[in-house]
Amino acid sequence: MAIPERAAGRAAAIDSAYHWLPDFCSWPVLAALAVIGELVALVVVLSASDVGVPTWQGLGLASLFVQWLAVVWTVCLCKARPLLVRLAPWMAEFAAYALMLATTAAASWIVFAIDRNLSLGFIDAGAESWRFVLRNSVICALIGGAVLRYFYVQEQWRERVQAEERARFEALQARIRPHFLFNSMNVIASLIRARPVQAEAAVEDLADLFRAALGRDEARSTLGEELDLARGYLRIEQLRLGERLAVDWQVDALPRDLELPSLLLQPLVENAVYHGIQPLPAGGTVRVQGRVDDGVVEIRIDNPCPPPPARRGGGNGMALNNIRSRLALHYGDRAALLVEDAAEAFDCRLRVPLQR
Repeated sequence: MAIPERAAGRAAAIDSAYHWLPDFCSWPVLAALAVIGELVALVVVLSASDVGVPTWQGLGLASLFVQWLAVVWTVCLCKARPLLVRLAPWMAEFAAYALMLATTAAASWIVFAIDRNLSLGFIDAGAESWRFVLRNSVICALIGGAVLRYFYVQEQWRERVQAEERARFEALQARIRPHFLFNSMNVIASLIRARPVQAEAAVEDLADLFRAALGRDEARSTLGEELDLARGYLRIEQLRLGERLAVDWQVDALPRDLELPSLLLQPLVENAVYHGIQPLPAGGTVRVQGRVDDGVVEIRIDNPCPPPPARRGGGNGMALNNIRSRLALHYGDRAALLVEDAAEAFDCRLRVPLQR
């Protein structure tokens, strides 16, 4: 029993380390360190200037040294990351901090030695090596602690955002199950004797729908899979509503291999049926139109609906807000869900970029 428990503890430690330790091999981390380093160089030059106005040469030398040091930090932490994530979180943080101090001290000593041996004169002639190394190490201790704290807060924020995304996806999964499952099963049961082929097709559509709904929260999908899922859902609803529900598909121009977050289209067509077609005695047509324009894929879903006083409350707004939040998380402001709510019609336009 000791070995599994030890392995579980080690896995938990690695998972915890990932919660604060970023990928130092990525360009965003290197860019953040470069910006922080330049600010540090400017502060150091300003504080060391006797006249209060630093020279361009002094600023250039300080920037060169700090930026070079930032690159050394990034490379060392990038290479050491596979080892750091195996440690307990506090040990990994201490090791990363010590590594930054050690690289700063070593780099400072190397720069001082090069300046003295080659008589470059970049460092004050009266400065001693240990003072130069100590001064830079103290600055690194202060700045390095702040940098690691920044990355820790950033990773915690990212973890909370991902947790919110998982919660929103689970909310979408949960809302498919209650009212739809029992209606579908009743329809399938009524078709088994009279129309067994349609009953079998409905079972397959229902299985596909719930396979997507019960999938992993981080699962990705494609536009083709999303369209097939929406078609399967509407076929089941057509069996239940009969001639009251008609569907008009105009999506041949869409790229089926475009990668999308799961369950984007199905909730929209479900809203069109549940809040629009079903309450109308005569039913209506759900139109799904798609086009590609200037690097953006637009899918329009429109349907008739009862006038506002006769509409069902709840559910519709939650699904729309949920999808908007997931689009913002995956695409930022490059994607949108636009809604036009007229007196007796409802129009949704889902816009996503062709490339992430």
